[in-house]
Amino acid sequence: MRDVIRDSYFGHLTRLVYKPHYLRHAEEEEDFVIPKFEPTNTGNDEDGVITTPAESLPSVQAPDLHLVTWYSAKDNENPRNWTMKKKCYVTFLIMILTVTVYIGSAIYSPAAGDASEYFGISSIVSSLGISMFVAGYGIGPLFLSGITEVPAIGRTSVYIITLFIFFILNILTALVNNFAGFCVLRFLAGFMGSPALATAGASFDDMFPAHKLAYSMGFWGLAAEAAPAMAPIISGFVVQSKGWRWAFWEMSIFSGACLIILFFTLPETSPDTILLRRAQRIRHKIGNPHYQSQSEITNATIPYREIVIDSLLRPIMLTFTEPIIIAINLYCGLIYATLYSFFESFPIVYEQGYHWDLGISTLPFAALFIGSFTGWVIYSYWNWRCIDIPYDPKAPPPAPETRLFTSFIGAFCFPTCILWFAWTAVRVHWISPVLSGIPFGMASTLIFNPFLTYLPYAYPQYAASALASNDFFRSMMGAGMPIAAHPLFTNLGIDWGNTIIGILSVVMIPIPFVLYRAGPWLRKKSRIAL
Repeated sequence: MRDVIRDSYFGHLTRLVYKPHYLRHAEEEEDFVIPKFEPTNTGNDEDGVITTPAESLPSVQAPDLHLVTWYSAKDNENPRNWTMKKKCYVTFLIMILTVTVYIGSAIYSPAAGDASEYFGISSIVSSLGISMFVAGYGIGPLFLSGITEVPAIGRTSVYIITLFIFFILNILTALVNNFAGFCVLRFLAGFMGSPALATAGASFDDMFPAHKLAYSMGFWGLAAEAAPAMAPIISGFVVQSKGWRWAFWEMSIFSGACLIILFFTLPETSPDTILLRRAQRIRHKIGNPHYQSQSEITNATIPYREIVIDSLLRPIMLTFTEPIIIAINLYCGLIYATLYSFFESFPIVYEQGYHWDLGISTLPFAALFIGSFTGWVIYSYWNWRCIDIPYDPKAPPPAPETRLFTSFIGAFCFPTCILWFAWTAVRVHWISPVLSGIPFGMASTLIFNPFLTYLPYAYPQYAASALASNDFFRSMMGAGMPIAAHPLFTNLGIDWGNTIIGILSVVMIPIPFVLYRAGPWLRKKSRIAL
């Protein structure tokens, strides 16, 4: 726990001003001896330390350069060498952060009716409260995701600072008195909450090897998919008794509690940032400026223009030029849009159709969580049997398409849910449309998890851009759905309105099968895929 607090944002800020003995690093102890870094060798030495020849580092002219790396293959400051207990704790913290942000999208759903009366606007306009938030966390990664890759900043700093702003914005949203300001605050809150949604995978990759990564990604994916579904339940009863503003007071409480926990206990996971700070401590201790980390040397040669292109333009370029990414974005976007259509269709079915009160009418969203949990169990078991057990570090890595198997199941669960809900809602006993949410939760997990694992393997050099593209595209589709859903279900009814969505989901069924068969060919034709 000492290491966790020392490496947290609280520990980092404390050490900038004062270095208490309890929070010292090994390099700051008086009896610490600086290891000998050999700049003339390449590859791994007998202790597993990676070294680089000085002549390959053009930004440094001094012949006595010392490249600061891990002290050994078992260096306990390397996130890959953390104890499983510490890795699980950090995974849990990032999951809590993700839940805190994601519930912000749909926690407003039960409050939309009261808010429309308070602001004097129509139901369609009131749905902008959901759309603006989703649009914010779709656009946010294009600007904020790349910042976490800057070693001088790291991941934890971005998580904490944006979460603090997110906390303040939710308080302001609970106090706002005009709808224009309300929409602006909702967009900014989504924007500031987005790092947790776009960078979590990178944090897990810092800690876990490839054959173990799917477990943490699956657990995080469960949180990301279940949080919007559970949000109406969280706010439904309090909105019914206290009014619409309490949805955002709840968000303020959640984000404030999350901020306190993460501020004191979330350690930095980026290896580049950890090594950069180590190099800074060594330079400070012995006064030798030639002790540098690899990231300092590499980043000194990267033009600012290239950084801007990587973080802003490349995700947009991939969205429109890579067939694999286009197909996956369309599929994930439809699932996202369908989820956000439920925030319009469920009140029509359960409040108006079955005459339930506001709080009770949000409980059917629990079926989506049950389905997501079931899908996570299936995905984790498949990864254990097919990826983890046969893993051989000496063998060539399997083709990226092997990650797609569980999406075959999800492809059929998706239309099953939509058509089941469309033609049983209000026509039969309420338990039937409620149970239809289970296959949707399964579909979202069994499709999202393999797709979001497949993209980094198919585009390893541009994984961040590929994932940012997916987040942007699906969020834009999700943001537009609450506005489109009201006239869709009002004019066509729940049955035919959902049937249109169901037909689109049937059209999407071949996508994972085509990617599995044609993926190697498409990657071969691409200039940037593996």
